[in-house]
Amino acid sequence: MSAPTVLITGTSTGIGLETAVGAARAGWRTVATMRDVSRADALRRAADAAGVGDLLDVRRLDVTDQASVAACVADVVDAHGRLDAVVNNAGAGHVGTLEQETVDDVRAVMEVNFFGVLHVSRAALPHLRATRGRLVTVSSVGGVVGQPFNEAYCAAKFAVEGFMESLAPLAATVGVTVTVVEPGAVASEFVTNVGIDRDAAITAAGPYGPALRAYLERSAGAFAAAQSPADAAAAVVATLTDPDPAPRVQTSTTARQFVGMKLGDLDGRAVTATTAGWLA
Repeated sequence: MSAPTVLITGTSTGIGLETAVGAARAGWRTVATMRDVSRADALRRAADAAGVGDLLDVRRLDVTDQASVAACVADVVDAHGRLDAVVNNAGAGHVGTLEQETVDDVRAVMEVNFFGVLHVSRAALPHLRATRGRLVTVSSVGGVVGQPFNEAYCAAKFAVEGFMESLAPLAATVGVTVTVVEPGAVASEFVTNVGIDRDAAITAAGPYGPALRAYLERSAGAFAAAQSPADAAAAVVATLTDPDPAPRVQTSTTARQFVGMKLGDLDGRAVTATTAGWLA
């Protein structure tokens, strides 16, 4: 039999890059996609260093463009004859608060982090049904615990979690396994790509300035002790090879403890007391 084929989005850096290399190491024909394929050099170098460059197929895919998604998925099936798994990894961070951003800003966050997942999943599902495959989505602990100055990002990830939790039992009736993977803080370019100018943002925040300063200082400490992209990616790859993967997977002990606080907090007081402490 030919190697099983996995399509992974957002593979130019971070968790996506490491997942692509890890999946290839595990024997998967790995279709590594990204919006700008000129950024694929680091991925190709990592795959070659791991001795799996021959299992890597780099393709362009913009998750916010339905035509791009449909064309890529169709071309992958034409080229490899099958699609056994999808890892929805592409996403973008966002820091802001409702009073100081537009609704269009929030919509843009949703387009990448929620609707992008839906575009790829919808295009892939007929092929995953044919192979009794796996649909894996990289969410976040922010998809379980709402966090100050992350309203739009958490809203998108909450939506992903609700969608996939609802889809999972239905997909199982046609042989498709659905899993969400929840990293906590990960030391990758994801944070850099948020593009926030700390001092300018605090000045512009007006009455929210003191809270934003405290939040950014707390975040800097959290990301200084962050999990490596390779460690987080190992949890993603494990969902591809586990004979019975859980519907929800955390990538570290810290992430499990954080998510566990929410899942055991029926009235919400423990969560809001914790996150309020970030702003003091």
